[in-house]
Amino acid sequence: MPEEKIGEVIHFFAKPMVAAIKLSATLTVGDKIHIKGSTTDVTMDVTSMQIDRNAVDSADAGADVGIQIPERARQGDAVFKVTDG
Repeated sequence: MPEEKIGEVIHFFAKPMVAAIKLSATLTVGDKIHIKGSTTDVTMDVTSMQIDRNAVDSADAGADVGIQIPERARQGDAVFKVTDG
């Protein structure tokens, strides 16, 4: 499936497994993302995200969002939106 880079992991919190992501494009709850790095390879649907601990449905380029993820990510990992097509 095609992918478009939409951001980068800027921090990872071990508990409760949250990646802080600096967005370079819009991200919406329900989108499928792929987090890829030298030791990271996670594909998942975004079920919720937060900005400054407040739940949001979408965020635009330039925003820092927190997304709960199922496994560890690392600072500098690339974040891609998986698109149908």
